[in-house]
Amino acid sequence: MSRQADRNKVFSRRATLLAGGKLLLFTALAGRMYYLQVIEREKFATLAEENRISLRLLAPPRGRILDRFGVPLAINQENYRMLLVPEQATDIEATLEAASEIIPLSDHEKTKILREAKRRRSFMPVTVRENLTWNDVARVELNAADLPGCMIDVGQSRFYPKADRFSHVLGYVSVVSEQDLTGDPLLELPGFRIGKAGVERVHDLALRGKGGNTQLEVNALGRVIRELARNEGQPGAEVRLTIDAALQDFAYQRLGEQSASCVVMDVHSGQVLVMASAPGYDPNAFAQGLNAEQWKDLIQHPRTPLLNKCIAGQYAPGSTFKMMVALAALEHNVVSPDFNVHCSGHVELGNSVFHCWKKEGHGYVDMLRGIMHSCDVYFYEIAKRVGIDRIADMAKRFGLGNTLDIDLAGEKPGLVPNREWKLRNLRSAWSQGETLVAGIGQGYMLTTPLQLAAMTARIANGGIAVRPRLTYEVATGHESAPLPTPTYPSIQINKANLAIVRKGMRMVVNEPGGTALGSRLPNPNWIMCGKTGTAQVRRITMRERDTGVKKNDELPWKERDHALFVAYAPDDDPKYAIAVIVEHGGGGSAVAAPIARDVMMETLRRDPVSEGARDRFAYSAEKDRAG
Repeated sequence: MSRQADRNKVFSRRATLLAGGKLLLFTALAGRMYYLQVIEREKFATLAEENRISLRLLAPPRGRILDRFGVPLAINQENYRMLLVPEQATDIEATLEAASEIIPLSDHEKTKILREAKRRRSFMPVTVRENLTWNDVARVELNAADLPGCMIDVGQSRFYPKADRFSHVLGYVSVVSEQDLTGDPLLELPGFRIGKAGVERVHDLALRGKGGNTQLEVNALGRVIRELARNEGQPGAEVRLTIDAALQDFAYQRLGEQSASCVVMDVHSGQVLVMASAPGYDPNAFAQGLNAEQWKDLIQHPRTPLLNKCIAGQYAPGSTFKMMVALAALEHNVVSPDFNVHCSGHVELGNSVFHCWKKEGHGYVDMLRGIMHSCDVYFYEIAKRVGIDRIADMAKRFGLGNTLDIDLAGEKPGLVPNREWKLRNLRSAWSQGETLVAGIGQGYMLTTPLQLAAMTARIANGGIAVRPRLTYEVATGHESAPLPTPTYPSIQINKANLAIVRKGMRMVVNEPGGTALGSRLPNPNWIMCGKTGTAQVRRITMRERDTGVKKNDELPWKERDHALFVAYAPDDDPKYAIAVIVEHGGGGSAVAAPIARDVMMETLRRDPVSEGARDRFAYSAEKDRAG
């Protein structure tokens, strides 16, 4: 009995301990549940909601770029792309291998995607491939189970309908590099592109717009179940340019296959109607991403398609510079318009001989005939008398030798040398022979086509320091207002002297013996005034002069002269100025002037108040009425 009683006691004690333990455990669990469900209820409810709802940033549509009449030059197109969210992929490399079975990916592309995935935050998607076809999209969706972390997204890509004809004006957009990151979350969006050149770069912030967002309901694996809310953000601003797209097309076609440039600008407002640089490049290729071979072809092309020759091509102005020498001489009363010089085909200075382009000489010429015949000896003589410093000062007043601050990146200043410049940069004194060479726009002298157009516009408008500009307006939402035309100061030049130079330019194109007579406008109501230029790019030796100077078509392309022509029209009421430069094209009168004539004709024909335009608009109105 005693043994049975002991067993009962031990059992009762163990049962009590077990019951106590259970009670203690139950109390702890109940307390923890109370803590989580009552005390921390708000906190965990919020966390659960965050896990259920994913907030994603949306890229706004990039603003369009239009010409002066509203013709679209840069627009957006739908772009199906494959994205990868690194944190949702258990093994990124394995996922990429699986993806490459569906969409071929090179080793370079895989390396690039892996590098991008490491650089970004793990929840930010990385672009695997853009511009997918419907077949690609269908195959990716069909194999979604084998591609953890991958998804199809519909974005927008930039498209340039006019391709290479506007490439140097519009520039292009490209992916954001590490140097571009500024903290703006938009820049971290996969596939987001920013302006890298041209107008796309200058107005990038306005064109970007403001990002929107979307609230998505996702499951525990992060898969999207549905969209709960969407804020589209603010589309980028529309940028309207002063360019006339049809005129630009015409000028670009007229330049053809040559390495050349053409600028047309309003002589009063400075609005640029044409900025054509040939050859161009296809900015769509940049927007989609160039491969190494395409890039190599572009940078090694002998005619430099990536260079905007209108603002960054620097050339000796040749004889188009002679107006500056004439004005410097007249303004400083060094010579009168009747001052005569005898041209025998050359002039000697010390031991040097300076030749005129016409070997047998022009005989006696005054200033008007000096300009009309483009007599080098005449300008050697008056350049020697007026001096390089006064010539340089006049050139700078007309816009040469400094950037014109046009609203494009990459503008070059050119070079207008003087004595101080040479001493500071070359550590030697200026020689009088260098003044003679500068007098015909050669030597150290460098200008851009844009500067030559501005110089011609200032001659045409009576000496107002007009500056070229490309942006007509930047419109956001419903707000649009053209940018005001700046007020330009006067150059302070004697109008009578300016009239003499303008008369000489008129004779160049319209008088027998003028170097551009063959390029006068066929419409008698439109008189064009201009000046030819032929700029040497090689030194002609005495031996060659004795045996006969080789013609341009006998030389390798790189050694041929540059052909130049500047002009304005109409003579009685100047509206437009033009500058054309054809690299290694040969003579200005034979090559550049005919191009300028055709482009100026088309410009005047399209002018709203011109005779041709009135006929054209009347024809259009009649056609509309006829239905």
